[in-house]
Amino acid sequence: MNFDLLALNPIALNLGGLEIHWYGVIIALGALVGVIMAMREAKRRHLDPDNILDLVLYGVPIALVGARLYYVIFELPYYLANPSEIIKIWHGGIAIYGGLIAAFIVLLVLCKKRNISPWLMLDIAAPSVLLGQIVGRWGNFMNQEAFGAKTTLSFLQSLHMPHFIIEQMYINGAYRQPTFLYESVGNLIGLALILILRNRKHLLKRGEVFLTYLIWYPAVRLFVEGMRTDSLYILPGVRVSQALSLILFFVAIGIFIYRRKNENDPWYNEL
Repeated sequence: MNFDLLALNPIALNLGGLEIHWYGVIIALGALVGVIMAMREAKRRHLDPDNILDLVLYGVPIALVGARLYYVIFELPYYLANPSEIIKIWHGGIAIYGGLIAAFIVLLVLCKKRNISPWLMLDIAAPSVLLGQIVGRWGNFMNQEAFGAKTTLSFLQSLHMPHFIIEQMYINGAYRQPTFLYESVGNLIGLALILILRNRKHLLKRGEVFLTYLIWYPAVRLFVEGMRTDSLYILPGVRVSQALSLILFFVAIGIFIYRRKNENDPWYNEL
């Protein structure tokens, strides 16, 4: 049997030659739910929800550019030889860390212009970003990308995954580790933890919801990235995302400890 024929169709709709990919639909759905979550939390934190909409309006396109630029930089020899491919984002090649860095800069500029605490805005945005990452990995699933090394059918069955996931992990003549699923589930656990912690009084201070995200996500990515087969490398044997994850993990912990010792910030849940 040709298991490749069992793969799910990455095209959701074909409208007169215009192809709408499941990847885009899933990303858009994750973004929509994330925006709604952030707007509700902004209102609860006495912040005008329109600031969230403006952050999305400016941040999303710039984040896409940042995600693409990040990828191109670390694959520069290829793109110097094929410059026409730089803008062809539909051929693949975006990096979440590049998008996060670009969106972070947009957030800081917006907060500066509107005299909003960047720590508060980051606290509100972080869970929504994590939700987007959880949902977005299923776009990778539909595209049969961001997978891991070869494995066996018996191993995948031992994980008690739904059959449609196992079928989709049959790629290029072999079963693959579902690293998209490992990251999505890891982030789902992190999201649940963050939502529980942020609603506890006298537990997290302003800025610490974001810092918790900045500790959790890099830890998950550090683990999962080591299993992927499509990593970008900064040096032979050194994966870019793992190196950046380590830096962010320890920087976030350091900032967390420093702010607790030296700053008298309000409790997040009593703003």
